[in-house]
Amino acid sequence: MASENRGEKSRKLISLSRRLSLYEPPPHLNNPARRQHGIPKSANPKRAAVLICIFEGNDGELRVILTQRSSQLSSHSGEVALPGGKREEGDADDIATALREAKEEIGLEPSLVDVVTVIEPYMTRFHVTVIPVIGILFDKKAFNPTPDASEVESVFDVPLEMFLKNENRREVENEWMGDKFLCHFFDYQSGEKGFIIWAFTAAILIRVATIVYQRPPAFLERRPTLWNGIPDKDLAKL
Repeated sequence: MASENRGEKSRKLISLSRRLSLYEPPPHLNNPARRQHGIPKSANPKRAAVLICIFEGNDGELRVILTQRSSQLSSHSGEVALPGGKREEGDADDIATALREAKEEIGLEPSLVDVVTVIEPYMTRFHVTVIPVIGILFDKKAFNPTPDASEVESVFDVPLEMFLKNENRREVENEWMGDKFLCHFFDYQSGEKGFIIWAFTAAILIRVATIVYQRPPAFLERRPTLWNGIPDKDLAKL
C-alpha cells in the first residue's frame, strides 16, 4: 500500500514501512461480529476507521499523532483520541475513511501519508467496528495542524514506545457483561499541558506498538473480550 514516492527520507521509516506492509491480521481476528456475545454472524455493525500516523521525532524515536476532542462535543468530550470517525457513503474503503477524517479534523493532507497496513478490527460496546489504519508521515515539517475547533481542541504527539512501558501508567479493573478486564491509563505531559490516553485509544496504541516494536508490553494487558478477543496468552505470538 505504501507510496513509492519517498525521495530522501528516513531509512528507519522506510524500513518500518516495508516491514509493516507485510503485516496481516490473524485470520480469526478479521470478523469481530462473529466473536461477540449475542451478535449474530449476519450482523452488519456500523463501521469506523482511525489513523495511527507515525513519524520520526528529532531524536529518532517513533511518535504518533493524537488529538484532544473538543469540550463542546456531546460524547467523549475532552478525551484523547486518534484522528478518525465513522465511514461515510462516499468512502471507497476504511483507508479512505481514516484519511478523510484526519484531513477534516486536523488538516492532515492524505498525500502526506503513506498508508502501510490495516490491522485487526476492534468493536465497541455500541457495536461499531473500528478499523485501525497505520500510516507513515515521512515529512513531518510539511504537516501544519489546522484543527477543526468544533471537533478538536488540540493536536499533539507522543512516543509510540510509551505504550509498551510501565512508566506513567496505571490501571483499573472493570467489568462488562461478566467479563473482567483492565483499563489502562497513560499520562503524558506536553509543555504545561497534561494528557491522559486511556481505554479504547490506549488499547489500539498498545497493539500498534506491539506490532511495530515486535515485543509485548511490560505489563499485563487483559483487554475485554468484547474489543477483539485476543487471549492474553496469545498476544506475544501475533
